[in-house]
Amino acid sequence: MRISYTCPGCHADITADVVMPVAALTCGACGSQLTLPVDALAAGPEGSPRLARCLVCPSTELFTRKDFPQRLGVGIVALGLAASCVAWAWRDLFLTFAILFGTALVDVVLYLVVPDCLACYRCGARYRGADGGGRFGGFDLETHERHRQSVARLREMERRPASGNRSPS
Repeated sequence: MRISYTCPGCHADITADVVMPVAALTCGACGSQLTLPVDALAAGPEGSPRLARCLVCPSTELFTRKDFPQRLGVGIVALGLAASCVAWAWRDLFLTFAILFGTALVDVVLYLVVPDCLACYRCGARYRGADGGGRFGGFDLETHERHRQSVARLREMERRPASGNRSPS
């Protein structure tokens, strides 16, 4: 299983291959060790690691997604839209629809070819080659928003000065 995560100590982007059994992940940038929870990994079918929760943070909420950069996908669609608009301006109806259908075909092929991965709502860690045992579903906007709001509140509390530390003016 390959995991991509942000080191909690130095905030460096880390990609590591995890082979069971493993007790900790080591950051290549700062050398800090992230101890893995005992109940997070179990042996799945055919010896593949089965994830029960996130290895980086204490979250048990993961979701299944395609292991493909979203910006690249949006770029492909935007390029297809722009090209079809140019063809439409040239009044070439056949070329316009050929570009639109071609873009849709590229999207379908990518959907079928690109593998799935698991991602954590809370810390954004991605797990490639991990089995969730059918436990984790697709993206849920409500769960994502709950975690996003929680992170925003924590950052706001860190920025806000403590009321007892203010000096009189």
